[in-house]
Parts: sequence; structure tokens; C-alpha cells
Amino acid sequence: MTGTPMAAAALAGVPAGVQAQGVWVGRRQLFVRFAGEAETATMYTAAALVRELERQLARSRFHSISIGGRDPLANQAFLIAALEMAKPPIPVILDTDGQRPEALKTLAPFLALAQVTVEFWVPDATLAHVIETIAEAARAKCAHALVLCPRDDTSDGQVLRVIEQAHGASADTQVVIHPPSPTGEHPMLDRRWAALLDQAMATHSDTRLALRLPPPAGLR
Repeated sequence: MTGTPMAAAALAGVPAGVQAQGVWVGRRQLFVRFAGEAETATMYTAAALVRELERQLARSRFHSISIGGRDPLANQAFLIAALEMAKPPIPVILDTDGQRPEALKTLAPFLALAQVTVEFWVPDATLAHVIETIAEAARAKCAHALVLCPRDDTSDGQVLRVIEQAHGASADTQVVIHPPSPTGEHPMLDRRWAALLDQAMATHSDTRLALRLPPPAGLR
């Protein structure tokens, strides 16, 4: 499936910023953010997005381009049209919630990394789509990652089950666990997370623990 230059989508913007989470946390990126329901949106044609990418890439240096925001794979034709025209000189990462695994196959050739983020407030039934997205990325020979953002009330068992399923889908999955950010005058990370990492690595060796960068410094 190939999009046309006139394909259009509602974007919350194309800001420059620092990646807040995942495999490339801390990297300076150019963000292509699809607008959520409560966000101010601007309609971009694929050609307009290409011009904006080229303008910003000519002015400053970035590690990569991050495609994210609300349901980016719902705009598959738009993304393919834009990336076919732009041929970006830097890597492109897709950050998705994994709910459209069937849409990844045609976009994968344009990606350096497909990153699936699990927030743990979604119903367990949606995790099947997350795992299928990882499997789809592996079949497409696209580097892939699972980013887990557990809450204080998320059990270790929930986290470990997702990691086990991801390992079953692809042993090449890069797994990043972002514990809730510590708060208070002297913030400390509970040693629970070190113990959880130990258990996770017994199942999947490519698992790491990292803190997210909070806004406004961190974007996604």
C-alpha cells in the first residue's frame, strides 16, 4: 500500500526535543506528533510535512525522527507518502501503543526502530495486539523494542508476564522498564525495581531499567 502526495493528517506539531523514554531516551529528536482529541491540531499534507522536516534538518542536528502521538499507525498512508518523498538522512523511530499490528508491515521498511509502549492502564486484552506488533516487526526484520511503564499499583507478575510473551514473540526484542519517577525532597528508587530487573533478565537478557525524562525537557 502506497500513499499519495496529497495524503493528509492532523498533527499536534513537529517540535524539536529530547526523547523522554524508550531505547533512545535522552536523544535529541525531531518529533512528528499526531494530535490527540484534546490537542490543537494542524492539518498537514505529506508534502507539507516533508518541507517542514527538511527545513528543521537543515537548521539543526538531530539523532533521529520520532513518529508518535495518538494512534500514528492509523495514518499509515500519510506516513508512507511522506517518508517515500523525504528519504530522511537520519533514523526514524515509530512509538506506538501496538494496537494496529497489521499496519506495521508496509511501514517497517522506512523504520530504524519500532517501539511499542505499554502504560498498564489499558485492558489486558489489548496486550495480545502489543505482542503481535512485536512479532510483526520481527517478521519484517525491523529492530523492535518493548517499553514498559508500570505504575505503583502494577504488580511484578504483570510486568514479567508481558516480558515473557514478548520474548516468545521475538528473542531480539529490546525491553526497557521505566519505573514511576521517585518524588519527594530526597527521591530514591525503591530496590523493588532492581529485584524485578533480576527476575526479568532470567527470562529475557536484553532488559534494562531506566528513568523517564519528565516534561518539559522530555517529549514523546
